[in-house]
Amino acid sequence: MSSLKPGSTIGILGGGQLGRMLAQSAVQLGYRAVCYAPPGDNIAADVCVDHFENGWGDKAALAAFAAKCDVITWEFENVPLSVLDALPAERVVPGKRALEIAQDRLNEKLFVEELGATCAPHMRVDNEDDLKRAADRVGTPGILKTARDGYDGKGQWRIASAHEAGGIRFPGRTCIYEGLVEFETEFSVILVRSKDGAVKYWDSTSNRHEGGMLVRSALPAGKLIEAQVEEARDIAGQTADALGYVGVLTLEFFATKQGPIFNEMAPRVHNSGHWTIEGAATSQFENHIRAVAGLPLGGTETRFAQIEMRNIVGEDALAAHQILAEEGEPHLHLYGKKEAREGRKMGHVTRVSNSAD
Repeated sequence: MSSLKPGSTIGILGGGQLGRMLAQSAVQLGYRAVCYAPPGDNIAADVCVDHFENGWGDKAALAAFAAKCDVITWEFENVPLSVLDALPAERVVPGKRALEIAQDRLNEKLFVEELGATCAPHMRVDNEDDLKRAADRVGTPGILKTARDGYDGKGQWRIASAHEAGGIRFPGRTCIYEGLVEFETEFSVILVRSKDGAVKYWDSTSNRHEGGMLVRSALPAGKLIEAQVEEARDIAGQTADALGYVGVLTLEFFATKQGPIFNEMAPRVHNSGHWTIEGAATSQFENHIRAVAGLPLGGTETRFAQIEMRNIVGEDALAAHQILAEEGEPHLHLYGKKEAREGRKMGHVTRVSNSAD
C-alpha cells in the first residue's frame, strides 16, 4: 500500500489524551484528524477537524465516520470488536487480531507464553470455587483481575491469604488469578513496526506505579533493566511479527532476579512513552502516525542523558502552571480535561538534562 498523501484523513477511535496527542502528530504531518467516541469529555476533539460523539453500537454513525477516513486507528484497547467489524477492515490499522488478544488477559498470557515469554503463575477463574482452588494452587498473596476491561488498576483485587479468597465477593465474570511476582522494578518495551515489517525500539524506562497507575518513568533505567531489555525486546518483536502489527506496540515487564516477567500488552501508544515527545528523535505518537500512514519510520534514539516523566493527577493540575517557573525548562503537557477528579490523569511533565549528575 502506498503512503497517505498530505491532506488525507486519519480516523481515531477514542477521544482521550492519547487520541489528542496522536491527532496533534497527524496534523504536524499534514493530515486531517477525525475522532469517534461515546459522549463525554472527548479532549481529542479539540485538535480534530471533526468528531463523532456517538455510541459504539451506532452503525450509521460509524459508517459516516468511516466515509470521512482514509485510514482508521485507535487510542486504547477497549474499543469493542464489534466496532471494527462495522468498519472497512482494509482501512483499520493495526488489525483486529491485536485487540482480540489484548482485550482478554487470559488469551494474552497464553499468546506470549507460546512465543517464549515467562509470565506470573496464573489460573482462569469463573466462580468462587475456582478462586479458592486458584489461591491454593497458585498460592497467596495474589491478584484477581477481570479477564476483560480494566485500566489503571481498575478491575483488580489483591488477595492476601486463602482465607481472604474464600470471603471475596466474586465479580460475576471470567477472571484470572495471578501469583504476585517479587520484582525489583518495572519497565516497558515500546516498539513501532512499519507495514513492511521494519521494527524500531525506544529505550526502556524504569516505571513506578501507585495504585495500579503509572506515576513516573525515568532514564537511565538502571543496570537490572538494561541487562533484561534485549530478552524483553525479543518477546515484543516476536509478538508484533506474530500479529502482523503496524504501529506502536507496548509490552510491560517486571524486572526480577530471574529475568523479565511479562505483565501485560497494550496495542497502542503508552503512558510510559510520553517522554519520547521531547526525549527521543521521534515521538511514539509521530511514529505511530507514520506507520499507519505508510511513511518511513523516524529514529527512536534517546536525545538526553537523563529524562523523567511524571503524570499530573487530579487537582495537582490546578497548580501545574507553577512548574513552568522551574529551572531546566520542564516540558508541561495539560490535556484540557474539564474536571480534575481524584485519580484522573490530567497531564504530564517531562524533565530532560544532559548532566551526568
